[in-house]
Amino acid sequence: MTSRDPLRRVCVCIPTYQERASLPGVLQRLRQAVPEADVLVIDDASPDGTGALADGIAAHDDRVHVLHRPGKEGLGPAYLAGFAWAAERGYDAVVEMDADGSHQPEQLPALLAAADSGGGADVVIGSRWIPGGSVHRWPQHRKALSVGANTYTRLALGLPVHDATAGFRVYRLPQLTRLVSGPVASQGYCFQVDLTLRAVEQGLRVVEVPIAFVERVEGTSKMTGDIVREAMVRVGVWAVMRRSRQVREHLTRRSRSRWHHPEEAM
Repeated sequence: MTSRDPLRRVCVCIPTYQERASLPGVLQRLRQAVPEADVLVIDDASPDGTGALADGIAAHDDRVHVLHRPGKEGLGPAYLAGFAWAAERGYDAVVEMDADGSHQPEQLPALLAAADSGGGADVVIGSRWIPGGSVHRWPQHRKALSVGANTYTRLALGLPVHDATAGFRVYRLPQLTRLVSGPVASQGYCFQVDLTLRAVEQGLRVVEVPIAFVERVEGTSKMTGDIVREAMVRVGVWAVMRRSRQVREHLTRRSRSRWHHPEEAM
């Protein structure tokens, strides 16, 4: 197992849009679960005043910070802004986490342990679809959609990951900086698939840790048909590109082998 430096400074990034009802409880639970971590609320100018509420909490807790963005641009751009903020301040790891309570803060220590010096993972995914993982308060059609999407993604892209769309994650920051060094156009939950694919292709160690995912009680889901369609289309395009690249690499190796061993071609 490759050794890793211990995670001394962790930044939990929480994108928000219309999360005024759920955010205070999530922040309170998070500060209790991992009191040594800092929290960055990334608010996309929520009309319900989520950003102002976060400012009020941050004014009384020096571990909570708020990054205000001018408008709603999607999950991917919000996280990229949070990653840049954390990188500028020298954190060792970044956590992705939803503001609606579906990602339980009490389970974050297990994810951090898998990325810490003893676990050695570069990317840790809180997985719903491995043994020990579970989903609560979801209707059957929502479960079927998630399982089907992840099965399609795993088979199409050849990923050794069962929950590539999961949004509860830990990234070691040096490795994350490499993943997002190029353009990242993905929006919505396809952003998670994009970074998973990049991590696998770059040879990073990706580990899944089982979590209990709990459907939100307050507010409304941000999942839309457009988000699902974006993910399906992009995964299909990435699959074609990846298979084409693998074929080209195979043909190149075969051509070089024949060049060095011409008797094999006769």
